[in-house]
Formats: sequence, C-alpha cells, structure tokens
Amino acid sequence: MGALFIGVDGGGTSTRCVVAGESGEIAGRGRAGGANAISVPDPAANLRAALAGALTGVDPARVAGGVFGLAGVAGAAEPAERAWREAGLAGRPVVVSDVLVAFTGATVEPDGAVLVAGTGAIGARVRARRVVRRADGLGWLLGDEGSGVWLGRRGAAAALNAIDGRGAPTLLVARVAETVLGPGSAGEDDGPALAGELVAAVYARVAEQGPAWLGTLAPVVDAAAREGDEVARGVVGEAARRLCRTARVVCGEGVTWGGAWARGGGGPLVLAGSLLTEPTELAHLVWAELGRWAELVPARDAAAGAAALALRAALGDDPRAAAAHRALIGQGIR
Repeated sequence: MGALFIGVDGGGTSTRCVVAGESGEIAGRGRAGGANAISVPDPAANLRAALAGALTGVDPARVAGGVFGLAGVAGAAEPAERAWREAGLAGRPVVVSDVLVAFTGATVEPDGAVLVAGTGAIGARVRARRVVRRADGLGWLLGDEGSGVWLGRRGAAAALNAIDGRGAPTLLVARVAETVLGPGSAGEDDGPALAGELVAAVYARVAEQGPAWLGTLAPVVDAAAREGDEVARGVVGEAARRLCRTARVVCGEGVTWGGAWARGGGGPLVLAGSLLTEPTELAHLVWAELGRWAELVPARDAAAGAAALALRAALGDDPRAAAAHRALIGQGIR
C-alpha cells in the first residue's frame, strides 16, 4: 500500500483535513471547529478532532508527511505539532499560512495571488508556491479589514450608533438585536435599555467564544445591504473597498488599469473565504471591481491544496506530483 499525505486547512471558524494517496485519491476527510491561534481558545483540540475524523480506518504508519495551512501562523506550530503527535503520527507537519493552501487548493499554477475574506482577511502574492508578499491578516484587533469579524463589529457599532443618535436609522438595530438577544428584542422604544443589553451581550459572547463570534453578525449586515439599507450598504461598500485595496497591494506593479494583470504573467488571483465564494453582496462588489484587471479564480478545497503541497514536497519534480495535485483539487469540498 502506498504512502499517504495529510492536508489541513485551519481557519477562524472551521478546520478541514484531507488524507490523500500518491495519485491524488482522497482516503479520508475530517472537519472540526476553528484553529486560528489568535481568535480560538483551543486550536489544538479542533486540529486533533479534524485529524481523527480524517484518519478513521487509516493506518497512521502509512502517513509520510503533512502540511497544515493555518491562520495566525506565528503561534500555530505548537498546537499543530501537538495535535499531530496525539494522532499517533510520526515526525512533524509543515506549518504554512492558510492563504497559501487557499491558493494551491484552487489552481496548479505556481505563481499568482490570493485574497481571503472569511472570519479574517488577508492578501498574499505567491511565487513558486511560496508566499513572498502579504498584506493585512493582522487579526481582529489591528486589521482583517473587510472580514466577517470586521463586518460584524462595524454592523453592531452602526446599530448602537443609530440607537443613541450618533448614526442614521438602520435595519441593523432590529436585525442585530434579534440575532444577539433573540426574536422580539427590538421594539419601537429602542433606547438606552436596548443599547445596554446589546453591549453586555456582545462583550459576553466575545469573552465566551472569542472574537471570531463577531463574524456571526456578518450575514446580518450583508443581508440588510442587499435589502437596500443605506447604513448596511455603506458598511459593505467600505469592506469591499478595503479588500480590493489589499488585493492591489499584493499584486503590486503588475496591476494596470489599462490591461489585465494575468496577461502580463502575474497568474490567477484566487478569491477565497465564505464572504467571497458565496452569493453575498460583498462578493458581488469585490468580483466586479477586481474582475476589471485580473483573472479571478474561486477557491475550491484548501485542505486538498495543503495535501498537494505535502505530496509535492515528497515527490519533488516527479510528474506524478502535478497530476496528483490536479486530481486532488478537482474532487471538490465535502
């Protein structure tokens, strides 16, 4: 029986794991909660759970290598290695940024760029399947502009601003209150009492579940924008502008408004993360703007992209590596 390779994609909300063979066939899949070392209280537990699910019925001795694509990569090596050991696997995994596996999970091209907007947000330039430049990805407190957490935080703030008079009236008052406090929590007399309840509840949720919880408010903001609420449209429009700015930064000098970056040899621009791959208002705005100058490719299976990196590391220039990579990302997410 041939060697097996593990690929892990660990973001702020979920972790996916793939076990793949040398020809790109998938032998197992696992899924668990988020593994961002910045915003998730126990990333190692979720990594371990995803590994356990993918390795069900698989002999760990057959695993020849693995790549973990993780958000918050600076603090991710220790929980990744701990989860690897506790899964009974020999050696240690290679830990790379989740943006790299988002790229390799969407294309077999060695060069290009990637823009991710999910729980967090980051852009990266890729050459020879290595990240050579990045922008943002600074975490919920200092950056992640245009991300789910950014949208949720801005949406909650807009609702509170409307309640106390600092902002314009908005659907977000009722929508955020219903999401945070429950149905019927917002009434005609939306004043200091409601604001106090919202503030207390939001801080409590973040304390209990981490900053990633703010991302659960992003769909509320996006839905209100689609319904025409001007305040929500302003928040989503600003998120789109910031994400497009991040993309332009990492694409660098290859971007020209008179021509396509890809035609100049820049490679594809992969758009990843639920906010850019699902039919959101934010995705509509970002795709329309970036499509003016770049060849856009939607993300597919980042865990498979991580497994492809592990397989390529083992096989080197062997032509089987490219074929296996193509097969891996062609099977889709389940």
